[in-house]
Amino acid sequence: MSLLENLHLGHGFRKYFRIDAALDETLHDEVFRIRHEVYCEDLGFEPIREDRRETDEHDAHSVHCLLRTVDPAHRPVGCARVVMANPADRSIPLPFERACAHALDRTIINPAKLPRERIAEVSRLAVRKAYRRRKGEERLSASDVRDEDFGTAEQPRFPYIPVSLYMGTIAVAARHGVDTLFVLTEPRLAAHFAKLGVRITRIGGPIEHRGTRIPSMIDVQDVIANMRTLMKPLWREVLAEIDRSYESQER
Repeated sequence: MSLLENLHLGHGFRKYFRIDAALDETLHDEVFRIRHEVYCEDLGFEPIREDRRETDEHDAHSVHCLLRTVDPAHRPVGCARVVMANPADRSIPLPFERACAHALDRTIINPAKLPRERIAEVSRLAVRKAYRRRKGEERLSASDVRDEDFGTAEQPRFPYIPVSLYMGTIAVAARHGVDTLFVLTEPRLAAHFAKLGVRITRIGGPIEHRGTRIPSMIDVQDVIANMRTLMKPLWREVLAEIDRSYESQER
């Protein structure tokens, strides 16, 4: 039995966390405050804002995911966003298209030639310091996945926080008819996600963007159709919670 087969991922997730599509101003505010804490205060990637909310021009046409604890306080844990093509002018490049203009291998895929309403970008994935720093460790990043996050055969564990946030973005993308998600990833992320049966395809050379980043893509329907059996309970939990967010908003 593999180390992950010792875990029931759906049960483990709902024991500690909940995930929502942030569809109202209250949840938006929580997302922007997490981003300020991580990107401005902890990492210094963005300037400190007087209102302690980190926002940019892409938020107006993005859907945000918010991860919180299930305890009564619903403490914010992390967030991510799906940046859609700008509805005012879909030819406007997504953020990664500008950042990676000279690094993309357009023989693999050319985002400019795809139906713009069917592509999006995952960005601003951020996890609060208390939930991402390991005991005795000073190294900080917005969020990453490492070998030790999977534990050992004797003491397995699972990186629920980043994985559930990525799953949340996939659920949002599927709901909005997005076929292809683009993302700037840390170099080892694709290998870590391959362990989970999630294929992330490299589509260009490395760039320097808050560290070394690789332009990559995720085929939304391929991930859903070919998800490992082990991962499906977690996917069902995340999908159900994202769906509930939209249903609540529609009432």
